[in-house]
Amino acid sequence: MTTFYDEIGGFETFRRIVAKFYEGVAEDPVLRPLYPEEDLGPAEERFLLFLVQYWGGPTTYSENRGHPRLRMRHAPFAVTPETKEHWLMHFRAGLDEVALTPEQDQQFWDYVTHAAQFMVNSFE
Repeated sequence: MTTFYDEIGGFETFRRIVAKFYEGVAEDPVLRPLYPEEDLGPAEERFLLFLVQYWGGPTTYSENRGHPRLRMRHAPFAVTPETKEHWLMHFRAGLDEVALTPEQDQQFWDYVTHAAQFMVNSFE
C-alpha cells in the first residue's frame, strides 16, 4: 500500500517543505517570538517528524514524544488569527518549494489550513 508520504517523495520532500517553512519563521516578527528556543532546529525536527508520521511515514514522532496532542502542546502560546495567517504563508512557501501535483498540493493544503484554524486559541 502506497501512502501519501511515499507518493510525494518521502522524507526528502517533507524535509524540504519544513526547511523552507522554518526559513520564513526565523525572520517572521509575529511567529519567531512563539519559539522560545534560540535554535529553531529542535522545533523544525519535531514538526518534520510529526508531518512524516501523519502522512504515513515512520512513526518516530510518537515513539519519541507520544501522542501529538497538538492543542495541548500549543496551549501556552497565543495562536491568533494573525499568527495562523503568518504560519500558513510560510507553509505555502514550503509547499511551493517542492514539485507536487495539483491534487497532492491541494490535499496537503487542505490539511494544513484546517489544522491551522484548529490551533487558533486566542482572539487578542
